[in-house]
Amino acid sequence: MQYLLLIYADEKAWGAMDEKQGQEVFAAYNAFTKEVKEKGAFKAGDALKPTATATTVRVRNGKMLTTDGPFAETKEQLGGYYLIEAASLDEAIAWASKIPDAKTGSIEVRPVAQYDV
Repeated sequence: MQYLLLIYADEKAWGAMDEKQGQEVFAAYNAFTKEVKEKGAFKAGDALKPTATATTVRVRNGKMLTTDGPFAETKEQLGGYYLIEAASLDEAIAWASKIPDAKTGSIEVRPVAQYDV
């Protein structure tokens, strides 16, 4: 089964890191990505640009409305994701616990609905 691991972290904390801290975090992410790929669980993954670059789209009464930025302000913002293949929710949670931002942010684990179209 596929699971989406959604990475939530404080964007301001990322921006406040000095160069050494940033390099350490990127090294930890590179190590995690290498491991998940080597184990054959990796399907896709990417970092996202900051929420200030987002556009929220809604359609109400047939009219499209767009708003700059995220839908709601929170302490943690969606910063990236991994799409993985795992045999169980427990396995997906184990992978999520290895994501570097799990130590300071949160990782949402969501099973992917599979539809025959």
